[in-house]
Amino acid sequence: MSSSASGRGANELFFNAFEQNCVSLAYHGLWAHPDSGRFDYTRPAFWKDLARTLERGGFDSIFLADVVGVHDLYRGGYQTSVTHAMQTPGGDPSVLIPLMSAVTEHLGFVFTQSILQEPPFNFARRVSSLDHITEGRVGWNIVTSHLASAARNLGWPDLPEHDTRYAMAAEYLDICGELWQHSWAEDAVLRDKANRRYADPEKVRRIDYQGTYYQVPGPHLSEPSPQRTPVLFQAGSSEAGRQFAARNAEAIFLDSTTPLGARQIIDDVRRRAREAGRDPSRILFFQGLTFVVGGSDEEARAKDASYREYLNEEAFAAQLSSAAGQDISVVDLNTPLEKIRTNTQQGWLNSLRQSAPDQNWTLGQVLLWRRNRQIVGSPERLADELQKWKDAGVDGINVTPVISPGSFADFSDGLAPELRKRGLLKQHYRPGTLRQKLFGEGDRLATDHPVARGLNAR
Repeated sequence: MSSSASGRGANELFFNAFEQNCVSLAYHGLWAHPDSGRFDYTRPAFWKDLARTLERGGFDSIFLADVVGVHDLYRGGYQTSVTHAMQTPGGDPSVLIPLMSAVTEHLGFVFTQSILQEPPFNFARRVSSLDHITEGRVGWNIVTSHLASAARNLGWPDLPEHDTRYAMAAEYLDICGELWQHSWAEDAVLRDKANRRYADPEKVRRIDYQGTYYQVPGPHLSEPSPQRTPVLFQAGSSEAGRQFAARNAEAIFLDSTTPLGARQIIDDVRRRAREAGRDPSRILFFQGLTFVVGGSDEEARAKDASYREYLNEEAFAAQLSSAAGQDISVVDLNTPLEKIRTNTQQGWLNSLRQSAPDQNWTLGQVLLWRRNRQIVGSPERLADELQKWKDAGVDGINVTPVISPGSFADFSDGLAPELRKRGLLKQHYRPGTLRQKLFGEGDRLATDHPVARGLNAR
């Protein structure tokens, strides 16, 4: 899909704000910085103010990450994670959506939920409810979990094998898709006061799904929401993850360390999507980046130096242990990534290996890997760097804050005006649902999407 067909400018990027309902999401230790407001993450005013800031800055959506277990491999327990508030404590991301949507008009809300976390029938109803209450501004980041502690918390004896989780995800999405798209006909809802008929039962059908992992008779309890199906996001970069994303994702998050690495992944996933019978231009790619914005390069470097004083390497090590599937406190930090084998975040490690072909990553280098995706400087310098990612084929940026809400205020008030001047950021929001804003072609899934086609048509 061309930029003009999607309703955006030829050089325009989309922007997500990467957040989590917790104290420390990515830049561990920065909650202690004097400018951080993270102690207020449990207060409604924090999230409402953040939503207003993001809409002022032209963000298309806020992407809410989540974990449902503790990072407990490092040094044999979760003490490090709790001490440094590394994604623990944390709250349910979806409860923030009605709060933020009430004070905004255009901002989208993409939330993370694992397929291990809840039966698909109940999840489908919750998503439809959120899509109704936000008037069509909801997206789902489909994850399969990577923490063994999360699997055990959710009633599993252990984390299912990696490719099994993706097979489960395929069934989970099939069920949700049948409920969202095909249980209620478009004209099932009558709202006929004269004849006292709210809906026509002949146009509400069961789905009678019988799979390997799930059995769901239906019908869906919710009437069709504005988008029916939320915008589908995914971040898998393992072999199984890329195949799943090429078949199902409308937007994909990238962790590439170079524009070249991003280009390679984009080309590969688009090829797979074409082979799966989808229009590859109906998939958007969002690269994760962090900005430290200053009025000048010197001012930005000084700000970054103040941030670096608060970074906590032990918290990073605890998070990396979960990604590697082993306690890295007992592993030589010079161990090449290619020698690590894991049943957890294969895609996360693969994306590091593959996104920078000219580098041989070691565990030690990865400890502060996020800083390789950090750009420090004046608005003009940051805009120059963003243009390189745009030229490589990236459609949008997933903006990770160093401190919150300060990093987003710096973006909205410092960087956004320069991006608008260069045509990299929209001047005004387009009307419609989140899907319409992203693709410019109505509220519903593309007709070639497997969920739109339905199980009976495949």
